[in-house]
Amino acid sequence: MPDFGELFDKAKELASEHPDQVHEGIEKAEELAEKQLGSGHEHQIEQGGEMIEKFLGGHNLRAGGLIGRHRQ
Repeated sequence: MPDFGELFDKAKELASEHPDQVHEGIEKAEELAEKQLGSGHEHQIEQGGEMIEKFLGGHNLRAGGLIGRHRQ
């Protein structure tokens, strides 16, 4: 069985090295979810995206001004 702790650590490391790409990928996933689910779920989808960014080192992404920028 894979070591998920190690996998998560590697994901966080890569996210810290490439915050713009991480943000772009999460933004695209949010757009796809909104398209599939339709209107009425935007807030929950955005919250989910923010939670993922926080998990992957959101304080670093946040410092770059990335969180919240995609909805403006």
